[in-house]
Amino acid sequence: MAIYTVGITGASGSPYALRLLQVLLQQGHTIYLCVSGDGLKILNDEAGILLKGSETDIQYALERQFDTKEGQLRYFDEDNMYTPVASGSTPVDAMVVIPCSMKALSSIANGFASNLIERAADVTIKEHRKLIIVPREMPLSVIHLRNMLTLAEAGCHIVPAMPGFYHHPKHLQDIVDFVVGRVLDAMGVENTIAPRWGL
Repeated sequence: MAIYTVGITGASGSPYALRLLQVLLQQGHTIYLCVSGDGLKILNDEAGILLKGSETDIQYALERQFDTKEGQLRYFDEDNMYTPVASGSTPVDAMVVIPCSMKALSSIANGFASNLIERAADVTIKEHRKLIIVPREMPLSVIHLRNMLTLAEAGCHIVPAMPGFYHHPKHLQDIVDFVVGRVLDAMGVENTIAPRWGL
């Protein structure tokens, strides 16, 4: 099983993050998770998941939410730089920032590691590991596009939350699964959660 870092920032799109976590945890992977302060608020607004208290309190709540095995999910506060993912010496197979706000995108693109998500992304880039960015914003300004180009040139995968409709989605979950399926593909994680073209 692999080890993945997941960062959830303050952009709309928490259902994508929750579905990604669900799939990875069900497959038995280990997750290092960090949610920004705004990300916690949006999780509550969009998904009705209220996470508060200490790191331990939030970790226990998430373990109950996803019914994980002991040690499979490790949660870290965005201000805690004394964590495994803040160092390149920790072996991680890939990192995903989902959803990624334009603020977080800008910080990562410019090496401004002001919190744990940005630091972990910075480490992922410098160690030449796989980093998947899932921006959720529209329309995109030239500044946003330049920041995405900077990250793409650094070897990051930019996977915007842009669902297709050729699979004739009937439910909101079908649209979420389409995007998350593409994120899993970028991570190199086998999945069948969304239909594939021509199959």
